[in-house]
Amino acid sequence: MTLWVFGYGSLLWNPGFAPVQSVRARLDGYARSFCMRSIHHRGTDANPGLVLALDEHPQAACDGLAMQMHEAEYDATMAYLRDRELVSSAYLEKVVPVIFADGRKDMAVTYVIDPDHVQYCGSLGLEEQAQIIATAVGGRGPNSEYLFNTAAHLAQLGIPDAELDWLCARVRMLIA
Repeated sequence: MTLWVFGYGSLLWNPGFAPVQSVRARLDGYARSFCMRSIHHRGTDANPGLVLALDEHPQAACDGLAMQMHEAEYDATMAYLRDRELVSSAYLEKVVPVIFADGRKDMAVTYVIDPDHVQYCGSLGLEEQAQIIATAVGGRGPNSEYLFNTAAHLAQLGIPDAELDWLCARVRMLIA
């Protein structure tokens, strides 16, 4: 059995494990958005930041990377991912069907937002997101760094994201 992780945000540029291979893939039924308040990694309780999450929307699709785990390192990789992604229980771990760029299909572990969790904030407008991202800092650094790294890696992969592009331009203006 091949073991995959679907990355759509910081896992693109900081997976925390060495994949056997990485393949561009799509996950149907979810949209990538800044819909989770970050109180650990990119913000604090007093000044929450925002991080990307997969928000369930039946007509949406999210392009990202499917990263194959080393079978011998499965337990260690999953323990690392759970420690990182489930720090506040705002994410739910799911095994979902992904479609690779070449048309193949397989199952992958990914982390989606729990819309009933207190950190969920799916209704923020882009300007409000930019204001938050420009000022928040957490245990892993500035929220703006998270945005810029994710947008840069999506661009390298040839994955367009107009909202992230707009946010990058606006946040750069706000922090200049």
